[in-house]
Amino acid sequence: MPANTPAWVTTALVERRAQHLWRQVEAAQSPQSVQLTVAGQSYLSFCSNDYLGLANHPALKQAMADAAHTYGVGSGASHLVCGHLDIHQRLEEALAEWLGYERVLLFSTGYMANLALISALGDKQRPILMDKLNHASLIDGARLSEAPFRRYLHNDVTSAAKHMQRLDQAGILATDGIFSMDGDMAPLSDLAKLAQQRDWLMMVDDAHGLGCLGEQGRGCLALCDLDDAQVPLLMGTFGKAFGVAGAFVACSNDLADYLTQFARPFIYTTAMSPAVAATVLRSLELIRSDEGERRRTQLAANIALLKQRAATWPFALMASNSAIQPILIGPSDATLKLSDALAEAGILCKAIRPPTVPPNTARLRITLSADHSLEDVTRLCDTLETIFNQVSK
Repeated sequence: MPANTPAWVTTALVERRAQHLWRQVEAAQSPQSVQLTVAGQSYLSFCSNDYLGLANHPALKQAMADAAHTYGVGSGASHLVCGHLDIHQRLEEALAEWLGYERVLLFSTGYMANLALISALGDKQRPILMDKLNHASLIDGARLSEAPFRRYLHNDVTSAAKHMQRLDQAGILATDGIFSMDGDMAPLSDLAKLAQQRDWLMMVDDAHGLGCLGEQGRGCLALCDLDDAQVPLLMGTFGKAFGVAGAFVACSNDLADYLTQFARPFIYTTAMSPAVAATVLRSLELIRSDEGERRRTQLAANIALLKQRAATWPFALMASNSAIQPILIGPSDATLKLSDALAEAGILCKAIRPPTVPPNTARLRITLSADHSLEDVTRLCDTLETIFNQVSK
C-alpha cells in the first residue's frame, strides 16, 4: 500500500481478508441475462435480481432508445426545480393507478427512497420500529432521523407489539415485504392489524415482491389482500423485476406533500433520467400484460422444481416461496468454496457473507428468473448434488 495509507485502513483490510469476507467487483462483458460473460467466460447465472428476465428485453431497449431521442438522456435538475418532465408524471400516475394509491413519488434508487421516507417521517416524538432483518437503507434512514429506534425479532409480531408498548407513543412500523437475503415474506396482515390497533403508520418495502407476486404482479400487498388504508406507505424498485433502475414511494396526497417538503433525498437530488422513466413505464405495461403473467408462471415453475430437488440435500434451503432461494451453509470459508466450485462448473452463484447476513449464516443466494428454463434449473441442481457429494466424502 502507499506510504500515506493510515494504519487503521491496512489493519481493517487485512482482517477482512483473514475472515474470508473480502469483496471485490467483477465486470461482466455481456447484457444482464441468465447467460453472463465474466472475464471472457460464459456462465449460467443464478445471482441476478432480474426476476422476470426483462433487463435485456427488446421492447425495453427500444423504449429507452426512443425516449432518449425524444427527451434526451438527462433530466437536468431535481424534480422541484425543472427536472420533472411529463414522462415522470405519466409514470407516477400509472403506478398509482396500478397499485391503488393516490400519489407516487419517483426516486433514483431504492436506497434513496427508503432513506428519504424513514428519515423524513421519524423524529424524536415519532419512534421507528422495524424488523431486525430489514434492508440496510431502512436502518440507515432510521439512524438519520434521530428518532427512538427499535428492531423486533424477525417476522415476530408479538415482539413488535412488545416494543410498541415499551415505546409508548405512535410512530412508524417498517418491514421488508420479501426479505432480500432470506427470501421469506413478512406477516403483513398481522403487522397491518397491529399498526392500526396502535395507531402506527405502516410502511412496506416491496422491492423483491413487486412484479413477481400477486394479481398483475402487484406484489406482497395484493397477495395478502391489503390496500392503501392498511399500508399507507409502499416502496418499490425498478431495478429488480422491472429490469430497469430507480424506485418509488406510493402513499396518500398528504403524505406525498409532506415528503416533498421534508424528504431531503427527494429535494436535493437530480430526477431520474427521462429515458429511464419511459423504459420503466413500458416495463410496467409488460408486467401487467399476458406476457407478464406467462413470465410469473415460468418463475413459479422454476421455484417449485428447485424446492423439489433440494428436499434431499445436506444443506437446507431457507424457508422461502419467492425467487430468492438461499442455501444456508454457515461458515464463510465453506460457502466461498461451494461458490467457487459452481463457478468452475460454469455456474455463477455468489456467496453471501457477514456483515450482509448475521455471523455464521453465510449462504449461497440462488435467485431464479423467468428466463431460466427448467433445464437450467435442473443443471444447477445436478451440479450442486455432485459438489455436495464430493464435499461429504
